[in-house]
Amino acid sequence: MEDALKLDILAVAAHPDDAELSCGGTLLSHHAQGYRTGIVDLTQGELGTRGDANTRMAEATAAADILGLSYRNNLRMADGFFLNDREHQLAIIREIRKLRPEIVLANAIRDRHTDHGKGAELTAHACFLAGLSRIETFDDAGNPQAAWRPKNVYHYIQDRHIMPDLVVDISAHWEQKKSAILAYGSQFWTPDGGGPQTPISGHDFLLFLEGRARDMGRSIGVTFGEGFTSARPPGITDLFHLI
Repeated sequence: MEDALKLDILAVAAHPDDAELSCGGTLLSHHAQGYRTGIVDLTQGELGTRGDANTRMAEATAAADILGLSYRNNLRMADGFFLNDREHQLAIIREIRKLRPEIVLANAIRDRHTDHGKGAELTAHACFLAGLSRIETFDDAGNPQAAWRPKNVYHYIQDRHIMPDLVVDISAHWEQKKSAILAYGSQFWTPDGGGPQTPISGHDFLLFLEGRARDMGRSIGVTFGEGFTSARPPGITDLFHLI
């Protein structure tokens, strides 16, 4: 059963829709190449001005289908109030050891929403701790889990502009990424949408997303891109793998 769950890339997101907005194109690109991808949402986004927890869970399921995910789970941490402590680290460690991703994509290292920076730090710490064999965790059946540390942790870029350390070409997947974002009908602009206005509910936010993706893409000579930061320099063995 463990082999059936093995992922190549796992995105960890403070809220449902964080991953779709910031690394959805990267997940789509790697799915198209045959890699197994997944998302673990930390909270249900229950403090959001629009929608509610049940609505956002249903929207996340619809978005997962569009992204072609092999796995999605919600850890139901407290939106706005989760901490980088032992309890929350262990919850993520169990997911990492269950899914054994080679790469983890985590929230932005700093951002407008305080949960994003907290989520970035919590996820990075959990990824390191998951590789320590003396930390004991157990799966749902009560079996001990083996230690596992992802090879790399990259942080996607969200609302605030952060200079990326690497950019992924998502040009072929931009329209599908938009479809995954718009699966969250309670959160983002639609022609017949209503509800209170928020910083992300207007049509101008979708224009911002496109502008950001075009800006990232332009920096590497393609149409659309998604940027990531890394705590250590990314290493390669073949210079011809670079665009």
